[in-house]
Order: sequence, then C-alpha cells, then structure tokens
Amino acid sequence: MRPASQGGPPGTALPQTLPVCLTIAGSDSGGGAGIQADLKTFHANAVFGISVLTAVTAQNTRAVTAAEDLSIPIIRAQLAAVFEDFPIAAMKTGMLSSAEIVAAIVRFLSERPPRPPLVVDPVMISKSGYALLAPDAVAAIRRQLLPLATLVTPNRHETELLAERPVRNEHDVDEAAARIL
Repeated sequence: MRPASQGGPPGTALPQTLPVCLTIAGSDSGGGAGIQADLKTFHANAVFGISVLTAVTAQNTRAVTAAEDLSIPIIRAQLAAVFEDFPIAAMKTGMLSSAEIVAAIVRFLSERPPRPPLVVDPVMISKSGYALLAPDAVAAIRRQLLPLATLVTPNRHETELLAERPVRNEHDVDEAAARIL
C-alpha cells in the first residue's frame, strides 16, 4: 500500500490525506521494538509508515543476543530513496547505535530543509539490558541530533545520560528536560 499522493497501484483507493511518517531505527527480529513496532504503531494510527534501517538485532521477547550496524553508505542510500519519493510529514528516530550513524543522519537531514518534525527516541539499552548505543553516541545525540528534535522521548535512564545528572524527583525531571532541550 502506498500513500494516495504517490499514485498507488492501479485500482487502490487510499485516503488523499494519508500522512507519511519515516522511522529511522534498528530492526527487532522479535517484532516488539524498533522499526517493526514503529510501523505497527503508524498503521494502527492511519499513518503510512516508511523506514530506514540503521542496525539489525537478533532478539526475541527475552533477550538481545547480537546487533550489527548497517554501513553509512546504505543508511544514506535509504534516506535518499525515501526522501526522493515520499511526502514525509514527520520523522522518528530510534536505535542510532554509533556516533558515525548519528552524524550521517544529522548531515543528511541538515542538507534538506525544510525538515519535517522530528521525534527523537534516544534508544540506549534493551529491556533485557543489552547496550544498543556506543558510549560516544550519547554525546553525538546530545550535541548533534537533539537540536533538530521537535520532541524527545527518553526514559529515566536515557534522561540521566542526556542531561548528565541524576533524576530522582519532579524537580530533577524539570531541570533535566531544560538541559536536554
């Protein structure tokens, strides 16, 4: 299924207002997180989802057993392909596991103003405790990606790393949010 504004296959009847949202994240072979979860969420909310993979993980409902980054050239090629063909209304990032991947995405997005609104989900660790982000990538997200963000959705651990301070109470949350934004 393609958004109606892109023509779609002959005989398809899609709403003319179907928004297109791009997710830039890792793949979860278990389907519960990453690109797979984003695309399910988009579909459930009548949004046409498109994706750019940054990494592939081997995971299920219990654990992540391996993860491998895609190359910068293939990430850039995916970005170029979707930006060339789709009227992107919004974007979301997830697993951007290295400073190099963060920099490549920021560079690509900065070359194409005006940018659609960007939601940054700074995925750093899996629910099972597997590190999904290299230590140098935290600083890259903080310095390079967050300035492009319309909305940031960190959990408590991610908030503490991005704000470089502990979060113990509501006052700490407010101070951390001010530092992040």
